[in-house]
Amino acid sequence: MEMVTIGLEPLGKTIRVRKGSPLKDALHEYGVEFPCGGKGTCGKCRVRLLRGAINTDDFHRKRLAELGLGGEWRLACLSLCHTDMVIGVDQYETLIQADETPFEFVPRKGLGVAVDLGTTTLVAQLLDLQQGRILAMEKGLNPQQKFGSDLISRLEAALSGNAPEMTGIIRKKIGEMIGRMTAGRKEDPERIILVGNTVMQHFFCGFDLKPLSFYPFESPLLGAARFLPVELGWDLLSREVVFYPSIGSFVGSDILAGIQATGICEGEEYSLLIDLGTNGEIVLGNRSRLLCASTAAGPAFEGARISMGMLATTGAISSLESGPAGWNIKVIGNGSPRGICGSGLIDAVAVLLGRGLLDEYGQLVGAGEQVTLAGPVVLTQKDIQEFQLAKAAIATGVEILMKKLSIGPGDIATVHIAGAFGSYLNMDSVTATGMLGFTPVAFRKLGNTALMGAKMFLFSDLSLTDAILERTSHVNLESDPSFQDLFVENMRFRPGP
Repeated sequence: MEMVTIGLEPLGKTIRVRKGSPLKDALHEYGVEFPCGGKGTCGKCRVRLLRGAINTDDFHRKRLAELGLGGEWRLACLSLCHTDMVIGVDQYETLIQADETPFEFVPRKGLGVAVDLGTTTLVAQLLDLQQGRILAMEKGLNPQQKFGSDLISRLEAALSGNAPEMTGIIRKKIGEMIGRMTAGRKEDPERIILVGNTVMQHFFCGFDLKPLSFYPFESPLLGAARFLPVELGWDLLSREVVFYPSIGSFVGSDILAGIQATGICEGEEYSLLIDLGTNGEIVLGNRSRLLCASTAAGPAFEGARISMGMLATTGAISSLESGPAGWNIKVIGNGSPRGICGSGLIDAVAVLLGRGLLDEYGQLVGAGEQVTLAGPVVLTQKDIQEFQLAKAAIATGVEILMKKLSIGPGDIATVHIAGAFGSYLNMDSVTATGMLGFTPVAFRKLGNTALMGAKMFLFSDLSLTDAILERTSHVNLESDPSFQDLFVENMRFRPGP
């Protein structure tokens, strides 16, 4: 297997990938996100070619010209890795933008670190607080995965006596990430801001997890938690480490950060924020009032409970279309398919519906109990049912929040899709399955809004989030009288607008 080397500047990282692999796949592994889903339309994945060669075709050159980019620029989503190269990843310096508008901030002295503590992945960035410039980034998997991939498994492990270890390993991992970013620098970061879902907040802070494990699933410890580095076992001289407050028992500070990043708390028009991650969080509202809820959608979209499901890593089918001779697939890493991730799952269901191989109740038509997608990868009848549960959870959550605000789909100006997973979604497929009843033009992909918001928090104090929390109400979807009927109805496949 022939490999090529890619240097990433100013990160100082070097990675090796299979020759001929899409540059998009290589950079996605390091946290770079693609708002248009890799179609070459948004220009957000532009990189500067410092050394080496990346060939361009007519479409690629046309897009570069339309974007006003010179000969040293390339769009990562349209580039292949055929030779050794060094690229300038300017995207890391512009992620501090939100909603395509440069982030306005009051400069501060020193350095700061923003951390997105996810159930699956961890992302941290070191910023120059005077210029708002990103100096370094670290990304890794959450080491708690050895206790289970979903939150329920983690809570069960914690209640079985593993809580101290689970708190210790996540603190140690994040401390190591910060240590690598600050190594060789003359000063330690002044502030370290962490955001994450409520369960991750409780794990990191060492809070009692029992309230989140049993009915009514309400914890009294949702507020901000402050630490000194020495309390966390970190060899740093930082002034403060703050884990930002959660909104509710299953809507954490990662969503609070997303509200800030998208700006939905500032406008008069209604906007919707959806994070199709572990908890499938939804926020709907405007500057006057915000409603939020969590849904049980994440496991299917993150590969859990799907027979050949996997995270969006090398070997996963990430997108799928109907071709004249079968399926046209794209595999992360440009190799042989090993499984299917959430974006590929949604595409596959949409294609089956379009071909008439799936009826409105989710039954495979004329295909037995499974459909072969590529190589060993199949989609089973049970997989379809798991998808139906996930898409019904999202659709029902949106409908209930709209009902509580007495609005309909036509009243919502923008639907923000958050998370790296969302960057890979084909929104035509999403609407084809009936998961979201909005026209594709309403959708806006913003990538990792949790990290964006955490960086914004570095330049403010908790009074900013207090103002958001005062206008935000957490809704328990299951307690709504119409929940069961809506959920059952949304299990059906109904085409979007």
